[in-house]
Amino acid sequence: MPAALFPDLVEGALRDFFVSRIELVEPIGGGYPEAVTALESFVLRGGKRVRPAFAWNGWLGAGGDPSGLDAPAVLRVCSALELVQACALVHDDIIDASTTRRGFPTVHVEFADRHRASGWRGRPEQFGAAVAILLGDLALAWADDMVREAGLEPAATARIAPVWSAMRTEVLGGQFLDIAGEVSADESVPAAMRVNRYKTAAYTIERPLHLGAALAGADDALITAYREFGTDIGLAFQLRDDLLGVFGDPEVTGKPSGDDLRSGKRTVLYALALESADARDPGAARLLRESIGSDLSDADVERLRTVITELGAVERVERRIAALTDTALATLDASGATDEGKARLRAAALHATRRAA
Repeated sequence: MPAALFPDLVEGALRDFFVSRIELVEPIGGGYPEAVTALESFVLRGGKRVRPAFAWNGWLGAGGDPSGLDAPAVLRVCSALELVQACALVHDDIIDASTTRRGFPTVHVEFADRHRASGWRGRPEQFGAAVAILLGDLALAWADDMVREAGLEPAATARIAPVWSAMRTEVLGGQFLDIAGEVSADESVPAAMRVNRYKTAAYTIERPLHLGAALAGADDALITAYREFGTDIGLAFQLRDDLLGVFGDPEVTGKPSGDDLRSGKRTVLYALALESADARDPGAARLLRESIGSDLSDADVERLRTVITELGAVERVERRIAALTDTALATLDASGATDEGKARLRAAALHATRRAA
C-alpha cells in the first residue's frame, strides 16, 4: 500500500463507519443527526493522521501483510485512533477555551454560535460546551465500536484489548495532569515532561505502535523496542508542538498565535524559560509568571516570544528534540522490525519532529 495513499484510506474507513451509524442516529432526531454531522466534519477535516500511520507502519514492521486477508480489518482498527484523537481535541479545546482548530471554529464555539443565531434560551457558551462534551464522548464510544466491528480474528482482538484499554486510560490521565498542573501552577520541567509523556507521547506514537505490533502478533522484544522508540519520538513530537504553540504561523497551524501562552499551559518550553529566568533574570521571571494564562494582545505575545528566545529556552527545546530523535532512531535500527518497517517509521519520525503544523 503506497504511503501517499494511506491518509485517503483512513478517511475512507472513517466515512464508511459514519455511514454505518446513520440508521442509529436518524431516528433520534431533535437536532442530533445534525450534531453528529458536525462531528463527522470535524473528524474528516484534515488532520495529519499520525496515529493511524504509526499503528499501520508498526504492523507492517512486525510482519503485517498489506495484501493479506486481515489488512482491511487492521486498517479499520488503525483508523479508529482518529476517533480517539477527535475526542481528545474536542475536549481539549473546551478546557483551553480555544476558538479555532484547523482553521475553523472549535466545536464548542460552533454550537454556541448556532445557539446565538437561533435565539434559543439560556447561555450560548454553556450550550456549546455541553454539546462538545457529548460529541467528544460519542467519538470515544464510537472508536470502541469501530475496533469491535473491524472484523479481526478473535486472537488478534484479545491481543490488542489491553493495549487499547491502557491507551485510553493514559490519555485521560495525561489530560488530568495537564489541567492539574495549570491550577497548581507547577512550573517544573519534570512535571511538564510527565504531562507530555501521558497526554501526547503514549497515545500518539507509543501505543499506536504497540497496537500495530500486537495486531501482527509481535514478540516481546519488538514490542519493547517499539515502545521505547515511540515514547522518545512522542515526547519530541510534543516538544515540537510546544514550540508551534508559541511561535507557529496561524495560517499553517490553524490555531491562534501564542495560544499556549494565553491558555496558561505549563509546557516544557515555558518551564525551561522560567528555570533560566529564575537563575539570572528576575524581571523576566516575573513577566512570565504574570503573563501566562492571561488575555494577551499580539504585542504581548511578541514580547514573550522575544524573552523566551533570549532566555535560551527555544534552543534547549530544539536540543531535546534532536537528542530524543537520535536515541529513538538508534533503538529502531537495533530492533527486529522489517527493513521496510524501519524505513517507514524513520521517515514518519522525522516528519513528526520537524513539522511546521
